[in-house]
Amino acid sequence: AAADTKVITHVYVQCVPGTEEEFISASLANAASSVLEPENLRFDVLQHAEDPTKFLLIEVYASPAGPVAHKKTEHYTTWRAEVGEMMAIPREAKRYTARFPVERAGWKIGLHGE
Repeated sequence: AAADTKVITHVYVQCVPGTEEEFISASLANAASSVLEPENLRFDVLQHAEDPTKFLLIEVYASPAGPVAHKKTEHYTTWRAEVGEMMAIPREAKRYTARFPVERAGWKIGLHGE
């Protein structure tokens, strides 16, 4: 089997209380543009069920070139500028390797039933 080239990153964010809705709005705009990038397979925005100030962003790119290109996009730089002051602590990113599903088709999402 070929080596998995996907770059899977979980980004942990804790917002300043009271900024959650603003963070969600900025993050959804970033995610909606991110999933249109050629290398992006998915971009999830999750809010903690018990602590609404905590979020998990799950980013999956087909290869290491994906996140490099993503960080050069206007939507990413806009997101970073908008949410910087909303973060109670610096965001933390952790990388993962897919074990299942491994195939690209198992990860690719579309918007609104695409």
